[in-house]
Amino acid sequence: MNTDRAMNTVARDPDEAVTAAAGAVAGWAGAAPRERGRALETVADALEAEREELVALADSETHLGTARLTGELKRTAFQLRFFAEELREGRFLDVRIDHADPQWPTGPRPELRRFRTAIGPVLVFGASNFPFAFSVAGGDTASALAAGCPVVVKAHPGHPGLSRRTAEIVGAALSKAGAPDSVFGLVEGERAGVDALRHPLLRAAAFTGSERGGLALARIAAERPEPVPFYGELGSVNPVVVTPAAARARGAEIAEGYVGSLTQGAGQFCTNPGLLFVPADGPVDEIVRRLRAAPAAPMLGDWISDAYVAGADRLAALPASSRLVWPKDGASAAPRLLGMDLADFAGDVRVAATECFGPLGLVVTYERLADVAAVIASLPGQLTASLHGEPEEGDALTELTAALAERSGRVLWNQWPTGVSVTHAMQHGSPFPATTAPTTTSVGTAAIERFLRPVAYQAWPQDLLPPALRDGNPWGVPQRIDGRLTP
Repeated sequence: MNTDRAMNTVARDPDEAVTAAAGAVAGWAGAAPRERGRALETVADALEAEREELVALADSETHLGTARLTGELKRTAFQLRFFAEELREGRFLDVRIDHADPQWPTGPRPELRRFRTAIGPVLVFGASNFPFAFSVAGGDTASALAAGCPVVVKAHPGHPGLSRRTAEIVGAALSKAGAPDSVFGLVEGERAGVDALRHPLLRAAAFTGSERGGLALARIAAERPEPVPFYGELGSVNPVVVTPAAARARGAEIAEGYVGSLTQGAGQFCTNPGLLFVPADGPVDEIVRRLRAAPAAPMLGDWISDAYVAGADRLAALPASSRLVWPKDGASAAPRLLGMDLADFAGDVRVAATECFGPLGLVVTYERLADVAAVIASLPGQLTASLHGEPEEGDALTELTAALAERSGRVLWNQWPTGVSVTHAMQHGSPFPATTAPTTTSVGTAAIERFLRPVAYQAWPQDLLPPALRDGNPWGVPQRIDGRLTP
């Protein structure tokens, strides 16, 4: 990689940004994985070196608080380094080499060498609620860069100053590490994001945000002359089921945990537990008591709080809905709680299970646990689903466990969903409409798979093969040779 060129990070014209990114594909994807890993570590170091400035700027634009933002920046740096470790191991390339075999059972086999390579320039739409971890230098950017894809980020209007400053730091760090010029860029504005998505040289896009906005962008990606993969995370109500035995054994503890999870970060988490199923004689009164004592917290901006209040009012207007916790000031962004019984919820599940982004919960009471599984099965796709139960209920929970797993990408036992760990086994993707690509994840090392495509070379000369496929293994990556994995 060349260390002499400065990187033009903020390119406000989307055509310029995507065209420049396309020109960087060969140099970035062709760099050894360890080199790309060192570049990601350089970015992580640079972000942490500017922690004080970045956290202060983020707090001024998002009101999320310095403690939360400091932790989020730490997470962002960690996931960059985590992908660097993945690059050093090299398994993500999935190298497979089959030598020619005239005695192959299905007929003579030609020499075939297959691996996964970068899909090409990627457009990342920054999210509002995680200005570090899911924005300019967040997980989508980190995983795309790790895959060898140049990235164009569409800045979120909720933190424009932070987006520009973060982009400057990322661009300078990549340049310092020797990345090709224009491997990273930033565009601003809704029109620029749409134009970049329609650009003929773009090869994939990733989005975290509202269902309405995400589906509109997904249609654009699908209706292009050459459609591209669109990896959208579009929201979820993340159902939680509390069994009768759990309610009896731990009712107060469950109420405390639910209120804490519901109101964490002013409810501005995609994994916020907005839907709770409890026995009719369960801890509803305790939940109400605790939630009434929870203070209102500032939201990301007026557009978020206005949408929250409007969404809460729509759900409260459902005929079977009752207001269990409701602020006297109807315009307040304070926590809210609605109640409904299982039969009424089942009769209007598509509307009642609509996400309201913010600290609003809907408590659905049931008489028989056996009736809950069928209702869970009727829900739209969810990012998470949680079950609070007791070990002795095992057999009674089999059908319910299956229903929860069928409708969600991550199922939790006796835990709350508002925490997404950056690790190898994390799954942050699920059936539609919570995400547009249920076979993928946007968190964890498996996120890199979204931005890779397989290529097989048949009977190709050694000197024309990518390094990962050559004899002698110059990149030192794992290779499966004639079916046997070699270090």
